[in-house]
Amino acid sequence: MSRLAAVFAKLEKSGRKALVPYIVAGDPSPALTVPLMHELVRQGADILEIGVPFSDPMAEGPVIQLAHERALANKVTLTMVLELVTEFRKSDQETPLVLMGYANPIERMGYQVFADRAASAGVDGLLTVDMPPEEAEQPTRILRAAGIDNIFLLAPTSSEDRIKKIVSLASGYLYCVSLNGVTGAGNLDIKAVSEKLASIKRFTDLPITVGFGIKDGVSAAALAPLCEGVVVGSALIERLVATDADKTVEQRAALAAALIAEIRSAIDA
Repeated sequence: MSRLAAVFAKLEKSGRKALVPYIVAGDPSPALTVPLMHELVRQGADILEIGVPFSDPMAEGPVIQLAHERALANKVTLTMVLELVTEFRKSDQETPLVLMGYANPIERMGYQVFADRAASAGVDGLLTVDMPPEEAEQPTRILRAAGIDNIFLLAPTSSEDRIKKIVSLASGYLYCVSLNGVTGAGNLDIKAVSEKLASIKRFTDLPITVGFGIKDGVSAAALAPLCEGVVVGSALIERLVATDADKTVEQRAALAAALIAEIRSAIDA
C-alpha cells in the first residue's frame, strides 16, 4: 500500500480528515524548507505538498507567486527540490510527499528521469497544474510504473465528461479547487463546493481534498465534513514570511507551523 493510500485509510478509520499544507521549496530559504516540513508534521499535517519553483505559476495568487520568485532568486531547481526530499526522508519515512508544480521543469528533465529520481528520493505523488488529461496518459504510465501517484486538479467549471477523463487517470487523491480564481483568492461558497464534490463522487471513490481559499480554522472546519482533506497554502506562506528573519530556522518553522496546529484542532473538533 502506498503512503498516500495508507494515510487516507488510517484517517477514514479514525473518522478524521487530512490536513495538507503547501509550501514552496526554498522559500524563504533552502535551509528552512526541511525543518519546516518536519515541524508541519509535528503540528498535525498528514500530507505535505511541496511547490516546485517556476517562473510563471499561472494558477497562483500574489502570495504564492512571490514565494516562487523568492525560491527562484535562491536558485532552487527541481534537482534541488528532490535533494530536499531526500534529506527529509532521512528521518521521516511515513509522511506522504506530493510535488506540486508546472510541466516545464519536469519535461525538461524528462518524465522517465524525473520518475526514477523522484521515486528514489521518496516522492509519493505529482500534481502538475498545467497538465491537461488529454496529454497525461504517457506521463501517468511512467509515474505509475515508478510507484508515484498522478494527482489532478478539478475546477468548479469541470464538466462531467472532463471529470470522467480525469478520474480515469488519477490516483492517490483528487484536488478540488474550491472557487474560480487563483490560490488565496475570494470567499468560499460552501454550498457550491458541496454540490461540486457530490458530482465528482458520482464517478470515483478516490479521496478528495479541497484547496484555494482556506485561510484559517473556521474555513477549514466548514469544508472538512464535505471531503477527505483540506489544503492550506497562501495563509501558511503569509505566516512564514511574517516571521522574524533574525530568528533561527527552527524558531521560524515553529511560528509558521502554529497555523497548522490551529487548523488541526479546528477540523478535529
